[in-house]
Amino acid sequence: MKPTDLKLAPLKGDLERFEDVLSKNVNSEHKLMESASRYTLLAGGKRLRPALAIACSYAINGLEPVSQEILNGACAIELVHAGSLHHDDVIDNATTRRNLKSINVQFSNTTAILSGDYLLGQASILSAELGSDIAKILAETIMELCVGQIIEQQNLFDTNRTVEQYLKAIEGKTASLFASTCKIGASLSGAAIQTIEALEKFGFHLGMTFQIIDDLLDLTSTSKILGKPAGNDINEGNYTLPVIFSLQDNSEIREMLQDPIHLNDILKIVKHKKYVDPTKEIALEHVNLATDFLNRSEINREVKQSFLKLLKGLTQRTT
Repeated sequence: MKPTDLKLAPLKGDLERFEDVLSKNVNSEHKLMESASRYTLLAGGKRLRPALAIACSYAINGLEPVSQEILNGACAIELVHAGSLHHDDVIDNATTRRNLKSINVQFSNTTAILSGDYLLGQASILSAELGSDIAKILAETIMELCVGQIIEQQNLFDTNRTVEQYLKAIEGKTASLFASTCKIGASLSGAAIQTIEALEKFGFHLGMTFQIIDDLLDLTSTSKILGKPAGNDINEGNYTLPVIFSLQDNSEIREMLQDPIHLNDILKIVKHKKYVDPTKEIALEHVNLATDFLNRSEINREVKQSFLKLLKGLTQRTT
């Protein structure tokens, strides 16, 4: 899923403006901090969250270039996302991201953690300048990200992990930031409370769909396409829906998961239609919920249609 999937005329120009804002907000007098802070941010991210924040502004005010406030809000969101990735790479002992060395490998665990904190600090400054309501939204989101991460950590290598435990983890790790992205974009655009809430719920269920499909692709795609090793979640002990479903159905998987030498055999099993299809069904439930919230909202028609096409395209993702 890419910002270009939204197919909104002014988005390209606004994202170019956004890149200037982002670059200015990762400056530091300390060269190592600046290099580390910029490393993940400028390594070719899709900018999906900033694009969503900008699109939510279009939804309220029409397809015109957005204000500086919206760009600053989008920047704060992307800084939180990038900061969380720095921390994730340390927690996961990652080696690659987006076909590059992960930040902990390129620099060190300590530098990755501190530069992640630096990005969160920069996000906090930006959000505070946008007002206490925006600062509160972002602070609550950072807390939710942490809770989602710790829930995932509690269940690592747990062959009894449940669907509910998995979904609770991704609510915090992914869906909360998508929800806040849409909420901030709508709030800074002067939307009515009901519209803000509808777009927030749309963002939440969009995020749930995105993460479920992303985790599915970790098992069914290739390392080259993913930009990181395929099956990485299994090696890290993060058992996602197809693995959970296979564990409920196939007793051999439990033993195979004890030894990474079996990874290719495990991948062959979990790619089976009977585990992939129920995974896609859960993703589709969230697509339907996101669609319902969109249909309740009073937003620009062209933007609404773009969001609906984005939702439809998510379940057809291959990259």
